[in-house]
Amino acid sequence: MNIDVLTLFPDMIRPMLAHSMLARAIEGGYANVSVTDIREYSKDKHRKTDDTPFGGGAGMVLSPQPAFDALRALGAEQKKKIYMSPRGRMLDRELLTELIEAQDIVILCGHYEGVDQRIIDAWDMEEVSIGDYILTGGELAGLVLIDALVRLIPGVLGNEDSHEEESVYSGLLEYDQYTKPRVFEELAVPDVLFGGNHRLIREWQWEQSLRITLERRPDLFEAFLARDPALSISEKAILKRVTEQAHRLEDDA
Repeated sequence: MNIDVLTLFPDMIRPMLAHSMLARAIEGGYANVSVTDIREYSKDKHRKTDDTPFGGGAGMVLSPQPAFDALRALGAEQKKKIYMSPRGRMLDRELLTELIEAQDIVILCGHYEGVDQRIIDAWDMEEVSIGDYILTGGELAGLVLIDALVRLIPGVLGNEDSHEEESVYSGLLEYDQYTKPRVFEELAVPDVLFGGNHRLIREWQWEQSLRITLERRPDLFEAFLARDPALSISEKAILKRVTEQAHRLEDDA
């Protein structure tokens, strides 16, 4: 997969590409991420790339000229083009699944008050949001998109099934995790994790995921049930116990 990032602040992007999973994906040839400084395409003698908005208002808006020229230089006509925007489609598993099918993606990161709408319209950009809040620029949002997307490329995580088991993607939030030591400042790890009985451990993990999701993200819990997942007899029994206990707590409250 080839990803081009257009930004006014390339140094906000490049350091993140040199670490952890993103670095391994790039070094392993699974992904190629290029960062382009939009200022390099400005025809203004001072390399100016933005201007005040028509109609008034605070802040500055990215001008069309440097963006158009940068997009042309990247051959963006035939690529999937995304603009990181708080008014865009919410980034989720469904959208990531669609994007992973694209071999070439261009991500435009706006800054300050955004970009001239003609850039979005003329280049048929899909606006994508990572949440209902405002960031100074699209660079952080773009990195979130890149990280989430690259994880889904076959071979990047090593285990092809690992991302399917992760929190949210599995439909439930992840169970609690523990490591050594077994007891720390009188806080002990649950005994079930030391018994060597893998069936009991998996059932404990399953129950924890159910309880945590029901408590913290009831919307995810209901969506999980609506999919009518194929469950074993023991999983169905645990699900019944968890939901009944939750209903009793609601009644007591």
